[in-house]
Amino acid sequence: MNGQQQQQGRNGNGSRANKRKRARNRKSKAKQNRAFWGDEGRLPEPPTRARITDDPVSVIRSLGRPPMPGFEQQAQHYFEAVTMRAVAIGAAIAAAGDMVDADEL
Repeated sequence: MNGQQQQQGRNGNGSRANKRKRARNRKSKAKQNRAFWGDEGRLPEPPTRARITDDPVSVIRSLGRPPMPGFEQQAQHYFEAVTMRAVAIGAAIAAAGDMVDADEL
């Protein structure tokens, strides 16, 4: 190997230097993320229980009819269906995490 090849790394494209540079960037980004989110010790405790709503589509209904002339009923139906499915999936995840009792489902 000549001197230029040694500087650029084994495959001739400077990969060793690039790897070191990427590793340094990862470390500095991790520090920036910690600074952005703050001290983990000051975070509140996560909830141990979850409450499943009795009326999952109440928020959707409170917004009024969808502004889709000619398709209001279909849009409302799909918005409600998606919301109910999201609540069902959330309830299943909460049940898997022992955050709700079986009688609450």
